[in-house]
Amino acid sequence: MPDPAARLDLRGTPCPLNYVRSRLALERLAPGQLLQVDLDAGEPERMVAEGLRGEGHEVAVEPLVPEEGEPAVRLRVRRGADPPAGLHP
Repeated sequence: MPDPAARLDLRGTPCPLNYVRSRLALERLAPGQLLQVDLDAGEPERMVAEGLRGEGHEVAVEPLVPEEGEPAVRLRVRRGADPPAGLHP
């Protein structure tokens, strides 16, 4: 998979702030570009991945081996196409 156009480390960031930050980062990318997001495993992973998929983005999840602390995951998000004008989610 190609290198991401942008990276976010949102481990330790609470919901829904991690989702909002991910979404804002995707808005700055062109359709088809990749965003890498590191998140805490569990609820943050589910909430962000499901929300972004629901907006039409492609999301792949990889486990991260933590050096210390809580389990984490890496999301690789490919930005979907922009919705037609007037049909924003």
